[in-house]
Amino acid sequence: MSSTQSSLSAVDDAPEQSALESELAVLLVDSLNLEVAPSEIAPSAPLYGEGLGLDSIDILEVALEVSRKYGFQLRSDDERNQQIFRSLRSLAAHVAQNRGDLEKV
Repeated sequence: MSSTQSSLSAVDDAPEQSALESELAVLLVDSLNLEVAPSEIAPSAPLYGEGLGLDSIDILEVALEVSRKYGFQLRSDDERNQQIFRSLRSLAAHVAQNRGDLEKV
């Protein structure tokens, strides 16, 4: 687990999690039963592969949980998925944008 922790605590230009990033970090840890505290997930650390070490099945589970919690679909065939799931920060930005769009309707 120490290799995971060291990759999660990589130097980051803005190491503090926003409120939405914190909420999503809890969702990640809870839905995937990760052995890391949500606060230890650096906002710009990669989610997939290195960094947090998620695989495609994990990303699928996170997409389902995000869809349930925030009320919009994350589709497996979306060409932006690599960008959306690049980091906690990019996932939070996508959620904020889409959740915001839903609130304005």
